[in-house]
Amino acid sequence: MAAARNPGTELDLGWILRVRVNQPAVHRRSEQIQSRRTVKKDWQAAWLLRAVTCIDLTTLSGDDTPSNVHRLCYKARHPIRDDLLHCIKMADSDIVTGAVCVYPARVKDAVKALKDAGCHIPVASVATGFPAGQTPLKTRLEEVRTAVDDGASEIDIVINRTLALNGRWEDLYQEIRLFREACGNSHMKTILGTGELGSLTNVYRASLVAMMAGSDFIKTSTGKESVNATYPVALVMVRAIRDFFWKTGFKVGFKPAGGIRSAKDALVWLSLIKEELGDDWLTPHLFRIGASTLLSDIERQIYHHVTGRYAALHDLPLA
Repeated sequence: MAAARNPGTELDLGWILRVRVNQPAVHRRSEQIQSRRTVKKDWQAAWLLRAVTCIDLTTLSGDDTPSNVHRLCYKARHPIRDDLLHCIKMADSDIVTGAVCVYPARVKDAVKALKDAGCHIPVASVATGFPAGQTPLKTRLEEVRTAVDDGASEIDIVINRTLALNGRWEDLYQEIRLFREACGNSHMKTILGTGELGSLTNVYRASLVAMMAGSDFIKTSTGKESVNATYPVALVMVRAIRDFFWKTGFKVGFKPAGGIRSAKDALVWLSLIKEELGDDWLTPHLFRIGASTLLSDIERQIYHHVTGRYAALHDLPLA
């Protein structure tokens, strides 16, 4: 059973302003995680399949069309070739991606494609002036409501980084509360844009504000910044999630996004979550990876596990 949603709390400025992040310690810990020996053979295949179920399969391009969204939804429903799943006795395990993520204008296309496929995969939509978050508040709120009305069950909002950089935590809290209200029953993932927050201390503080305001997930990046998901930033965010859970009893999910392209990367992210937050977070309810090309490399690794050789270009379907 999924944990209860985070309802949010009152803004605790004392907690936020007391935060100081030990940057050298964070970097030492992130190096430890990256240097872990990876799992092999059947264990690796199992972990990679778990990663597949946590992917938000994403297309956020200016040339998105109904047809390429339809192809993306098909790939989300059939992420790994059926014969490969049969070979590893996982054909009946309903392996699908965690969600499909698109722009608001393409939500209806994704909802229709997944409904036609008889599939339960959630549709996520970016909103609130993605990726910069600099449009007027009224416009950002309307974008959320439109995506929800069109059938998005998850909304990836983006914060106005100016508020965080200027220490306007009360204003940031109030904006996110309004976004949460506009989301209604749709789950809200709050994108911090960590590459533009200036310091790890700001990353921790913004994480706390987002959770206090009722975020169901906190997410590293839009994927459009020059610096996206990094392990030091992730450590700060998951430690904030853990501290928030210890203090409130509510579990908030975590989503790294941007630059995660290889199966090896996915294994490191899973290890980080397992070691820092525990097995409870290793489910699509509390962990997602935002990616557009990661799935292709995972399928290549599963193909290698089954056949002993790497796939030629014609062996695997394109998303």
